[in-house]
Amino acid sequence: MRHLPSREELVAFIRERSGKVGVREIARAFGTKNADRAALKHMLRDLTDEGRIDRRRKRLHHAGTLPPVVLADVTGRDGDGELLARPTEWDEEVHGAPPVIRIHTPRRARPDEIAGVGDRALLRIERSTAEETSGRVIKLIDRAKHRALGIFRALAGGGGRLVPIDKKQLGRELAIAAEAAAGAADGDLVAVEVSRHGRFGLSSGRVVERLGSLKTERAVSLIAIHAHDIPHVFTRAVLAEAEATREASPAGREDWRAMPFVTIDPPDAKDHDDAVHAIPDADPRNPGGHIVSVAIADVAHYVLPGSQLDREAAKRGNSVYFPDRVVPMLPERISNDLCSLRPHVDRPALAVRMVIGADGGKRSHSFHRVLIRSAARLHYEQAQLAVSGRTDEITEPIVDKILAPLYAAYRAVARARDERGPLDLDVPERKIVLKSDGTVDRVVMPQRLEAHRLIEEFMILANVAAAETCERAKIPLIYRVHDEPSPEKLNALREFLATLDISLPKGGALRPDGFNRILARVKGRDVERLVNEVVLRTQAQAEYSSENFGHFGLNLRRYAHFTSPIRRYADLIVHRALIRALKLGADGLPDGADTRGLAEIAANISATERRAMKAERETADRLIAHFLADRVGAIFDGHISGVTRAGLFVELDETGADGFIPARTIGEEYFRFHEAGRAFVGRSATHRLGDPVAVELVEAAPVAGALRFRLADQDRGRPARTTKRAGHPPRQSKKFGANSRSKSGRHGPGRL
Repeated sequence: MRHLPSREELVAFIRERSGKVGVREIARAFGTKNADRAALKHMLRDLTDEGRIDRRRKRLHHAGTLPPVVLADVTGRDGDGELLARPTEWDEEVHGAPPVIRIHTPRRARPDEIAGVGDRALLRIERSTAEETSGRVIKLIDRAKHRALGIFRALAGGGGRLVPIDKKQLGRELAIAAEAAAGAADGDLVAVEVSRHGRFGLSSGRVVERLGSLKTERAVSLIAIHAHDIPHVFTRAVLAEAEATREASPAGREDWRAMPFVTIDPPDAKDHDDAVHAIPDADPRNPGGHIVSVAIADVAHYVLPGSQLDREAAKRGNSVYFPDRVVPMLPERISNDLCSLRPHVDRPALAVRMVIGADGGKRSHSFHRVLIRSAARLHYEQAQLAVSGRTDEITEPIVDKILAPLYAAYRAVARARDERGPLDLDVPERKIVLKSDGTVDRVVMPQRLEAHRLIEEFMILANVAAAETCERAKIPLIYRVHDEPSPEKLNALREFLATLDISLPKGGALRPDGFNRILARVKGRDVERLVNEVVLRTQAQAEYSSENFGHFGLNLRRYAHFTSPIRRYADLIVHRALIRALKLGADGLPDGADTRGLAEIAANISATERRAMKAERETADRLIAHFLADRVGAIFDGHISGVTRAGLFVELDETGADGFIPARTIGEEYFRFHEAGRAFVGRSATHRLGDPVAVELVEAAPVAGALRFRLADQDRGRPARTTKRAGHPPRQSKKFGANSRSKSGRHGPGRL
């Protein structure tokens, strides 16, 4: 019996096999023994590196020459706007002219399956005839090698230079000849095809697409939008469908309009899709208990499966929040009008009623399709001031009957949360405040209020209830999952803590309360920030999945996002799953929906979420670099936020801006990089992750959002120290892992 297939047999098997193909299936088919599995995995890794097969979530897909899979360059578009590509490697002397491949983009394509002109991509050939060859993108290969985004700077003699937007490409400008500028004007954001890589002089290129003007900071977010291919323009068909939508009628809904719900959001929020209400439970079997209701805008009523709106929302995955604009998942007719829970206006909602015990535990819950009428629209500080005795004309009439019961229920829920012991990391959240002209006014660290935590805890309860209901009905859904830290990361954390004389138990899984005990041990000590930074880096990243493996950070067995269907496609799927499970209408999850189909959706929206977070972070970095550009030479207080062999990353306390100190500029003495200790160790000084430092701003590159620092005290031969300066705002923070519905600053739930 054969134990190990040849490389060609492997490729043929993967090409011909339908369904899941992984190491286990291959080993079973060829009778591969356990002793030979290491060699089998090595062969598969080699084939993946060569581009002959593609690995996606432990599944293997055939890839090879044309057909059925080919590496290709996207060369242009046809008259209908469809992308055209040609194989990268093709022997024209033997086979003649290379075939033209028409690229089909699926409606639920992931971001790495959406190509542009000039991209290099791995294509799966779906149809090949003498007349036409068509395929779809499996994976985009490194764009930077042949296509660059940047700002065009015109030269007096014609032509210009491309200033790259990528931090990694700083100092590597491209020369653009006059005949290759394609009419680009100074300050335009352009896409350039690199035509020659210069060894000694500048590389050259030609403009292939003009993406917009960046004359003001108001347009800075355009850089991230185009750099990450974020869809930001709705088609006429999508807008027409949205405009044709009519308000929901009360038919088939419970009338909850007499229940005084309130919305509590950031002061600048434009969508108000969740409302809350609480009263004491009158049931004598639940003494000291509460009834908490959470109502969420009924987006599923307006966005039907398979509609133009649905396909567009699935492609976008989520809304993207920039300081100067929002790129919404749904048109404003839906997000800011029909599904905005405005005060004193009838609105359809999907609501959950939860019975809470005096200990804060959820005793029962039920979901309802309702019609509500919000009693008030509040912002966090306004609600907090009201319960503290400082009411205004809006909160004065509602503080006793509406707000006081909400806070009483929250305090019970908070006790249950503390008993559950979710991960209790504090991470700073910065908010950029712009002037009317779009330039930066200031950067603030918003204070975390009890009102924030009230909303977060009620939303978490609602999310858990949604997952439990769908599971009981055996309806497939998309979970919000967060894996426990990997053994490799835990070992690295163990080595690091040992340098601080803190022991981490070996063996077994470390639960969130174990991390919390470590954090409590260093509370108030000089190493508190340092340990928080390292524990943060130990955590996995949360994602969406059709399979449930729990939420480590929140210490929950099941969790599904339900509370923001306006801006997260995952929540819309969960709404549809609940409607189907409870038979609340005909617009629920289609009967054909299964775990396999939802797995593809989950992979897509996890990718779009990461894309959004990266785009938002980069835009904030660019705006702050603009803000600090005229302060080169100034001294700032900060702390070391990263340590690599290349140098130190520093985060400024005043603005949260990140910058870099190259290793060669740290000091005159020799510094040794200590990986386990996250430090550069010298003879007379040590620079460690989390250490406070005073730094001088040496260079600011606004287009790339990059800052370069030097240690302020290095010329005096001693380590940098933090010096107190007047006028710096206090550094505020939020509880890591609890933020399940942030609508300003960083998008969505962050890492968790």
